[in-house]
Amino acid sequence: MVAVNSTMLALGSPAPEFDLPNTHQDQATVRLSDFQSNPVLVMFICNHCPFVLHLFPRLAELANHAQDKGIKVVAISANDEVAYPQDGPDAMAAFAQQHGFEFPYLFDQSQAIAKAYQAACTPDFFLFDAEHKLRYRGQMDGARPGNSVLVDGRDLQAAIDALLNGESINEAQIPSIGCNIKWKPGNAPDYF
Repeated sequence: MVAVNSTMLALGSPAPEFDLPNTHQDQATVRLSDFQSNPVLVMFICNHCPFVLHLFPRLAELANHAQDKGIKVVAISANDEVAYPQDGPDAMAAFAQQHGFEFPYLFDQSQAIAKAYQAACTPDFFLFDAEHKLRYRGQMDGARPGNSVLVDGRDLQAAIDALLNGESINEAQIPSIGCNIKWKPGNAPDYF
């Protein structure tokens, strides 16, 4: 396991468009443009990363709650499904079912969307306002496998609450840390 920090894309950056298949629910294609005038939480996760697994079930609860409050939520897996078949579409659908996802779990087979977001690790979180400008990127909370920090989602939850209440979000944001995205051979981005 290689631990990598998130790249901390510049606040105010526009959300890159995506058009990806949903492995979960109705199997439909999901696009950022489907969420006109809605805040959006984009989460890069995968099925096997110990950093992601450590955050469950709080991660699913937090995302489902955000969606209930009007924030559109998508999870995206961009891992190389050939080298990591446990992160392929069928396994993603089973994982979403097992963990109670009430939001789409999208598959970025080309890895182009992960690159557009400058995603580096799983988990990697991006919270955009209703104009799809980046307001938060960073950790869900300080919990990591092997430390004693409570998995409570406090950092991401505070950002979501501030966004919903029309308040400013603290710009002192701590990078997420997790397993590196499993890039296909020759496909690794240059932003590391």
